Amino acid sequence: MVKTPLVSVSCVIFRDNAVLLIRRAFEPYKNCLALPGGFVDIGESVEQACSRELKEETSLTINFDSLKLIGVYSNPNRDPLRHTVNISYLGQSNLENLKAGDDASSVELVENWRELDIAFDNKKIIEDAWTLYIKAIKKGYK
Repeated sequence: MVKTPLVSVSCVIFRDNAVLLIRRAFEPYKNCLALPGGFVDIGESVEQACSRELKEETSLTINFDSLKLIGVYSNPNRDPLRHTVNISYLGQSNLENLKAGDDASSVELVENWRELDIAFDNKKIIEDAWTLYIKAIKKGYK
């Protein structure tokens, strides 16, 4: 059998200078801050996986029209347990009813994310998303 990397997704949502992060309930990086996300299931698109994972971990729904590809992150060492390829999206959602679920022990908007340790390569993803977000705001992205 041929071994291939697993595919995961992450969703970045900003409100002003704050980014939506979960606190991981399980290893790796148990109790660390991370982006909402997870593995793509057989039979679903990466966009569907992004929406599902966001809902499972934060109770939020995503506006599919707002999803913008941030990038693909494929460093074989990005996950200490296995080789994963991550596809990350910038999205928009109503952030009024945050509630942690599934793999998240908590969910919060974090303003000082630049100074914090964040699981996996999620800080790089957030930095790339921030650049895209600022450019998008200039074009009318709300």
